[in-house]
Amino acid sequence: MTENTPAQPATQPAGQSATSAPWWRHAVIYQVYPRSWADGDGDGMGDLPGITSRLPHLRDLGVDAVWLSPFYTSPQHDAGYDVADYRDVDPRFGTLADADAMIARAHELGLRVIVDIVPNHSSSDHVWFQEALAAAPGSPERARYVFRDGKGPDGAEAPNNWISNFGGPAWTRVTEADGSPGQWYLHLFDVTQPDFDWDNPEVGDEMERNLRFWLDRGVDGFRIDVAHGLVKAEGLPDDAVLSHEMLGRTADHPMWDQPDVHEIYRRWRRVTDSYAVEGEDADRILCAEAWVTPAEALAAYVRPDELHQGFNFPFLVTPWSAPHLRDSIGESLAAVEPHGAVQTWVLSNHDVVRHASRLGYPVVPEPVRMGGIGPEDPQPDAELGLRRARAATAMMLALPGSAYLYQGEELGLPEATELPDDVLEDPTWVRSGHTERGRDGCRVPVPWEGDAPSCGFGPTEASWLPQPEVYADLAVDRQTGVPGSTLELYRELLRLRREHHLGTRTLTWVDLGDDVVAFDLHGDGATVRVVTNVGGSDVQLPADAEVLVSSLGLEGATLPADSTAWLHLG
Repeated sequence: MTENTPAQPATQPAGQSATSAPWWRHAVIYQVYPRSWADGDGDGMGDLPGITSRLPHLRDLGVDAVWLSPFYTSPQHDAGYDVADYRDVDPRFGTLADADAMIARAHELGLRVIVDIVPNHSSSDHVWFQEALAAAPGSPERARYVFRDGKGPDGAEAPNNWISNFGGPAWTRVTEADGSPGQWYLHLFDVTQPDFDWDNPEVGDEMERNLRFWLDRGVDGFRIDVAHGLVKAEGLPDDAVLSHEMLGRTADHPMWDQPDVHEIYRRWRRVTDSYAVEGEDADRILCAEAWVTPAEALAAYVRPDELHQGFNFPFLVTPWSAPHLRDSIGESLAAVEPHGAVQTWVLSNHDVVRHASRLGYPVVPEPVRMGGIGPEDPQPDAELGLRRARAATAMMLALPGSAYLYQGEELGLPEATELPDDVLEDPTWVRSGHTERGRDGCRVPVPWEGDAPSCGFGPTEASWLPQPEVYADLAVDRQTGVPGSTLELYRELLRLRREHHLGTRTLTWVDLGDDVVAFDLHGDGATVRVVTNVGGSDVQLPADAEVLVSSLGLEGATLPADSTAWLHLG
């Protein structure tokens, strides 16, 4: 396939029942972290051929699409989110031919393919940034990035007080070509990730070329990294809050959720719409990674002429508490309703502690977003965490809209909490002065075969992060066909979700007590009731209802604590 040869998208997701709603309004999308899903050549790093070889697992699981974190050319200072070339594959992961083969194989299996796009910043190795360093202040080359003169008589102070998401200041001073101290450049993340200046039209034009490059190769959409950060407040004023946590309105920070960002996504929507295929369910979609509050501000990203989806992070960080969960779900659905949009639901990804571990801690009343867990930290209750995780997933997969799964959660994988300090690669570990473990614990390679080298991750023992011993018992081959295993629970949940078209139904609440989240789903056939006991006494289920599936084996018509059941009401 050449750069200019369009490839056809998948037109019928794996096992998806026919419905009049576009595929993305009810899809279940599975995130693959390329470093850690499957290693084809035995070097200890996952790659595209490895991913291709394991795609049948996703068909058998019953998801509709696969989303891949970056595999572009990169020095890997931030695991590929520091992109040096947006239109090529890093040799660690393979070649463009391997990417074409992966996309083609996914489509053969009825799976759509979503890829990451990183528009807020590039790698400092990107040719543009290297040209900017070599050029003079005020040059067109520097205008592609956020370069500013420093404060003070000798410019030795940073232009403002902004801090990096990875810790430390968000500005670094460069040395000019003549050896003198020079301007400063902005990096909201690692020092090797300079922010683009989106006030420069050249940046938008280049990013559109990147989008079209991958659309022409057949991808079905994009997950947009740091979607809320592209535009900064005019004049780059000091940040009065000096925190990047989700407190109050995100727009209170001058680097997040600025109004002009929405015009960028209107342009992008016109691009993806131009690739639709008349008469086919072949929309190419855009999904925002935007840590934006409140819910109404996040919903603005999915207005009809903007993005199709936005990750529902407020739901992800909701405490394991029935009142909090009911409020989060209700507010999330209400926020997108005025725009005719669908909500997305997610519990784990490559940036947060896996929910099988996160939910193994005592419940706290505030949003839960951890900076990693180390061997010296209090450890989660593994049994309780998995039990709650299964219940939370069963609740989530019944909610109207689209859902995202993170690799390995279908196996009940816990966070790797005992990684030695010397294997950690997340820049957060270094930039926080070794006070935050970072995200490596959720990125450990997936176990496929319990008795194989590297648990089947690759053909050798090599693994870029060491796998915990428990991973062997949780491997795909140890759970396949085993009644009650987490893998088989996920397969059954996804099968029933398709069969009953749960993603396109409407929700009404049912009051079954303070410690219960219960709702009915209407719209296609008999009503389906979902009941989650978040931790109270056993809940009595309707005697005449058929139990479709439960996250925990039921004894009679009672639902124990920390479990979920789907019921078919007559």
